[in-house]
Amino acid sequence: MTDSSPSLAQHLEQDHKALMAKIYGGSEARQRIALIEKLLAIGAALSSAHDLGELLQLILVKCCEITKSDAGSIYLLDSRDTDNPKLIFKAAQNFSLPDIPFKEFSLPLNPKSLAGYVAITGETLSIEDAYKLPDESPYHFDRGFDQKFDYRTCSVLVLPMQDQKANTIGVLQLINRKIESEVKITPENALHMTQSYSMWEETILRSLASQGAISIERNLLQDDIENLFEGFVKASVKAIESRDPTTSGHSERVALLTVGLAEEVSRISQGTLRQEYFGDRQLQEIRYAALLHDFGKISVPEAILNKRQKLYPGDLEVIRQRFAVAKRTLQWECAQQKFQYLVEHPHAHTEGTSACPHCEKIQKMDHEVEETLDRLDYHLALIEQFNAPEAIATKKFEILSEQVFREFTKLAKYRYRDVDGKLKPIVNEADLEQLLLPRGNLNPAERQAIESHVSQTYEFLKEIPWTKELKNVPHFAYGHHEKLDGTGYPRGLKGDEIPIQTQMMTIADIYDALTAADRPYKKPLPVHVVIRILREEVDRNHLNDDLVQAFVNRKVFRVLGHSL
Repeated sequence: MTDSSPSLAQHLEQDHKALMAKIYGGSEARQRIALIEKLLAIGAALSSAHDLGELLQLILVKCCEITKSDAGSIYLLDSRDTDNPKLIFKAAQNFSLPDIPFKEFSLPLNPKSLAGYVAITGETLSIEDAYKLPDESPYHFDRGFDQKFDYRTCSVLVLPMQDQKANTIGVLQLINRKIESEVKITPENALHMTQSYSMWEETILRSLASQGAISIERNLLQDDIENLFEGFVKASVKAIESRDPTTSGHSERVALLTVGLAEEVSRISQGTLRQEYFGDRQLQEIRYAALLHDFGKISVPEAILNKRQKLYPGDLEVIRQRFAVAKRTLQWECAQQKFQYLVEHPHAHTEGTSACPHCEKIQKMDHEVEETLDRLDYHLALIEQFNAPEAIATKKFEILSEQVFREFTKLAKYRYRDVDGKLKPIVNEADLEQLLLPRGNLNPAERQAIESHVSQTYEFLKEIPWTKELKNVPHFAYGHHEKLDGTGYPRGLKGDEIPIQTQMMTIADIYDALTAADRPYKKPLPVHVVIRILREEVDRNHLNDDLVQAFVNRKVFRVLGHSL
């Protein structure tokens, strides 16, 4: 026979249910439980809000919702000018007048206004009717809004928004606590449809205002950090470009192109790039990496960094001086020879005869010197011509350089008599090797010094305590000279070892380097030629085909005002 009497566990469960019914069974208790749940939800929402404008609207909307307030506003304290602190009107809403456009403004911080009084004293003001303030009140209510928009303000609750150290950072102002939340307030019904704020609501809102203040302070601190990084990045770019003014704007253009390409990639819905998406924070990370990708150039010797031609200006000037001395020496030696000949042949010309072998001898001397001088002028012009670097290695240059190599080989053997009387080479082998560079203006040693800027950039950027959202800035900048086939530098990364953010930056860097119009040492290439070069780099497995296609097909270069 089974015992059907309730067990101890069942008794306990019944008692628990009865107790809960007593605690939460009343209407007022249920409302308060719902309010607590709502406050917890608001707290979670405040913690996750990142945008200051959205955060202020969230605080305002929820406070109005909890108290059935018809309107409200938030002021933030601006104390940057200690001699003239202000309250900034940062957010507002009005249920009965939803179409009024918001306009930010500031008002002086003094106790004459309700918000000013609360900001200065830290007190809470709960006013039953804003139109019936005592005459002795240090503050007054400005009826300007009511008169302009045909409104009637009755009950008002003004609370300080204080941080954890009880410092006031703003003021929360709620207007017209309504009896029914859906009622629209008019001058005719305002007194009948509104009520004063209760102590319970004041207590709840003080807590919520403080929680909101902490969220605002956190948000402002985040803004300060971002502004600090923004200022640092701009100052760094300025420092880079001050060492190389002719490339001014390169970093900004590369950033514009890279971010523009990332935005276009995020819009792709088909193909291998459809899974790539970059949000605002990721775009900011990409932008900073692009702006700082050349920061390591600050450690490159200035002579190399500012080199514009194949020869340094001083070296070219020395060569010009050698040619000038060589020509003057030839002319002087010719004059000496003619003088010596005339001295040795005093009767060089017999009067009454047409033939003058001695005159022919002197003319031959002059002719030989003129030929040598013309040859020197030709070689100097050739040096000047080949001193200008080629942006790309061309077949024309290759053919021409073979002819010029033979001329330069002859020139390397030429000796001139210097002012000290010694025979010296008019050009040295190092100068000739420099002049015969097929592309660019740097020899291997100089190029190695320039290429070291990539590693220097990384070593510098990794020392910066980046925020979590920006932690990849050093890594993205580190690889902008890598190539998909592993022939890039400095680490020889291959394929997917190179982040896609870096691959986009590489395309932008190449494009701007070839199209830049502000570099005196080379002419900018047309857009269609640069696109051809990018596609050739794809064929060599240096660049990502899909990214180059996106760059070209979506005309990312238009962010610089370029067109095909």
